Amino acid sequence: MRSTTALTSRTPLWRLTAAQLAAGFREGAFTPLQALEACLARSAEVNPRLNALVALDAEGATHAAEQSSARWRAGRALGPLDGVPLTIKDNLHVRGLPTHWGSRALAGLVAERDELPVAKLREAGAVIFGKTNVPEFTMQGYTGNPVFGATGNPWNPALTPGGSSGGAVALVAAGGCPIALATDGGGSIRRPASHTNLVGLKPSRGRVPRGGGLPPIFLDFEVAGPLARCVDDVAAMMQVIGRGGVQPVPAVATIPARILYIPRFGDHPVDPAIAALTDAAARQLAALGHEVTTADRFEMAQAVNERWPLLSQVGLAWLVAHPQALSSTRPFDPASFGPVMQANAQAGRDASALALFDLLFEAERLRTALASLFERHDFLLTPAAAALPWPAGETHPPRIDGREVGPRGHAVFAGFVNAAGLPAIALPCGFAQGLPVGLQLVAREGGDDALLALARAFEGAHPWQRFPEL
Repeated sequence: MRSTTALTSRTPLWRLTAAQLAAGFREGAFTPLQALEACLARSAEVNPRLNALVALDAEGATHAAEQSSARWRAGRALGPLDGVPLTIKDNLHVRGLPTHWGSRALAGLVAERDELPVAKLREAGAVIFGKTNVPEFTMQGYTGNPVFGATGNPWNPALTPGGSSGGAVALVAAGGCPIALATDGGGSIRRPASHTNLVGLKPSRGRVPRGGGLPPIFLDFEVAGPLARCVDDVAAMMQVIGRGGVQPVPAVATIPARILYIPRFGDHPVDPAIAALTDAAARQLAALGHEVTTADRFEMAQAVNERWPLLSQVGLAWLVAHPQALSSTRPFDPASFGPVMQANAQAGRDASALALFDLLFEAERLRTALASLFERHDFLLTPAAAALPWPAGETHPPRIDGREVGPRGHAVFAGFVNAAGLPAIALPCGFAQGLPVGLQLVAREGGDDALLALARAFEGAHPWQRFPEL
């Protein structure tokens, strides 16, 4: 195997994956401090065009990198993420840094402690150097807010990277860091990953313990998970933040998996280029020896999709009524919300208990139906998003394939996964009009490790790593 020393003799450190960085630390080819300096320099170069990084702790990160360098020299590294630079999405608390959550209403809120997944990363030696941009209250599928403005996609900064983890994916895709910690409450990891040529994992509900963070306005339907440029880096982060780590599973590359390919949900439109690339991915999986069956029609998620926005609307209205849940003595003024969030809070206040129960009932019914589906299939394959990236300042594309759609028309393949508590991963599957396109693979509840194994096999047959020209 080619050594990392040979690899990096001509490769800037910011281009390396977390695994490659760890190998270089182990070989003594470079240090965590040098890796951090490279990522900080790259972030400073690209962030003026992207507006992805919204809080920086260069001093704290430098200290952490120096400590990591000493551990690697002494042969006492804490694991594969020791010394690896990374960022945290700005709806997760990072000790000593502000948590804006994209809202003026949280001005001045500085976290006194790390949220649990952040704490686990810090304990594993990861070098946390900043926080990344989100839409207000992480409730929209693009990334922009009244505090910091819109984030651009590194493949075309005039377009959105999606949301709500748009800042996280933009910086990783541009080379600012190899991995990032984000959250997914309705596709917020998977769709942005698909828009930026990254891997994004939404773990099973409960796989990544939470605690010490913001009020859970998405309840436990929102989970924390990793974003990276390769599957191995995603697995490495899950080894740190996930309950039980990542367990060995049979190599699905040699065991035919039963994959149900679902090209579209009901009559919802899908961009033709995305549809063509996902069709090609289905054929590629079949060529790897898997049994791929195409669904003639799929209506199972329709009821949940129609009701899904209600969850966060009611959650936001609850937060307005219970600002003490923020554990802050600073005033919390709903009048400072942006107009869309003011409307969402009002919709939540106006919602009936019956409507909320209806959503929860449909989510439970979907979970039961999918459990039955997974008795016949091992994985589901869908597009990760129904639309290509759209202008950065717009909340959603108004039309897909010539048809008018609502705010979640581009996200039709995402929310059902959260509603049922399933694991899902977004993987690159090609480019259309110069923009990345991703597929989504979904496993049965608790099937995270098998999902990672299948993703690793697909990646091995169809490598995708490349960087945008910024």
